[in-house]
Amino acid sequence: MKIKTGDNVRVIAGKHKGKEGKVIQTFPARSLVVVDGVNQAVKHIKAKGKTAAGQRVTFNAPFQASKVAVIGEGGVKGRIGYQIKDGKKFRTLRVKGKKDVIQLA
Repeated sequence: MKIKTGDNVRVIAGKHKGKEGKVIQTFPARSLVVVDGVNQAVKHIKAKGKTAAGQRVTFNAPFQASKVAVIGEGGVKGRIGYQIKDGKKFRTLRVKGKKDVIQLA
């Protein structure tokens, strides 16, 4: 999976299509990502007797990594590529129709 924690992504499919956010967490074995502010779910926590009241907790649920695309500066969508410079491997963003690539962190 080429999407890493900290990448800026845009959802390209599903009910959250068009939303953008930063990847908080990845699960490569299951091909899932958690994006900040996207696919929020509510979990109800039962009251623990008289000491703690019940509550609703909102959290970002994971969804398929294939539903997101990495975006660069200015919202440019592209694909992840790799380049080797001075013996070090760098992640780059390859944009269709452009010869130059954008280096990612």
